[in-house]
Amino acid sequence: MKNFTLPIRFGLATSGSLIAYFLVLALFDLHTNVFYSLFNGVITGFAIYEAIKYRKLEEGKAFNYRKGFETGVITGFMATLIFTLFFTVYATEINPDFLAALSKEWFRNLSFKGIVSFTVAIMGFATTLVLTLAFMQLFKVPNSNKKSILKVVTES
Repeated sequence: MKNFTLPIRFGLATSGSLIAYFLVLALFDLHTNVFYSLFNGVITGFAIYEAIKYRKLEEGKAFNYRKGFETGVITGFMATLIFTLFFTVYATEINPDFLAALSKEWFRNLSFKGIVSFTVAIMGFATTLVLTLAFMQLFKVPNSNKKSILKVVTES
């Protein structure tokens, strides 16, 4: 469980940030503009980066690719699940007119209620995987065994 506390904390903080951002957009009636959701990737990316960086600092030499990847994926998936739950409750209970306004502005079709929450979740999961893979290229520890094998081969 100790391995999961860090990404869960970052996931909770990320979901709180995503919810706050959405509510600020709703305050200014900008939440029906889907282009503002691109900033969700920035928020999620920052949290994943920081979670992996913190895990690397915490682990020291014991840090490896698996631990970093696990941290990034859990952070992003936790944030995505919580935000998707919030989004679904918001769109169905808090502001039932939201989907109609979104549909009127972008899709001109009112029969997409179920697919919107699914799309929010899939976008979050995909963003999480892509950003985690990208950030792990920065944080991965070089494998010293490969260097020694190459050195032996080139010296022969």
